[in-house]
Amino acid sequence: PEESKRVGKLLRGLHLPAETERIARIRVAELIAYQNAGLAKQYLALVQEAATAEARAVPGDTRFSAAVARYYYKLLAYKDEYEVARLYLDPRFDASLAADLPEGGTLRYHLHPPVLRALGMKRKIAFGPRFRNAFRLLYAMRRLRGTKLDIFGYAHVRKVERELITEYAALIRDEIARLSPATHAHALAIAELPDMIRGYEEIKLKNVQAYHEKLVELA
Repeated sequence: PEESKRVGKLLRGLHLPAETERIARIRVAELIAYQNAGLAKQYLALVQEAATAEARAVPGDTRFSAAVARYYYKLLAYKDEYEVARLYLDPRFDASLAADLPEGGTLRYHLHPPVLRALGMKRKIAFGPRFRNAFRLLYAMRRLRGTKLDIFGYAHVRKVERELITEYAALIRDEIARLSPATHAHALAIAELPDMIRGYEEIKLKNVQAYHEKLVELA
């Protein structure tokens, strides 16, 4: 209930189409858990800009704003060490673990963060159940995400992920500035393009390269 109130408060006063609001409502809750309400506000600001421009340029068509709601979130909520910690602490993970772990079995977390890979460690490291305390500490440290104190943020893939967020917002605002019936299809293609960016680490970086190549084609 408290989470629902926080989400409702952030959405109050916005004017989003029904489908765009449905998509955004789910993701606002996730962004609050991922980082804080500030990140959720940043997300909603761009979604609202897209919705307002689309309603003016192509009344009745909401595909562009819905795509922005979906894919801006995808870029904002990149899966870093703090997010991995949050997911391991999620009660839903505990429930699935209880169902799958044999009686008397020992829990091991197998992790391979980029910061260790950068040090030349090529294999995952196994941690026991007590590492859950480290997850709690990591999740509490999410406020450092993207700051100079974010030790994980210096990994190349993390820098790329942050750059993608800034780049996407700029691209969308460029499309918003010239949105019309004639440019709507192009704007939608740009908004949906982050769907190409999948996977983790090296696989993700290769997909980012393909994404940028496609951006050049669409320019």
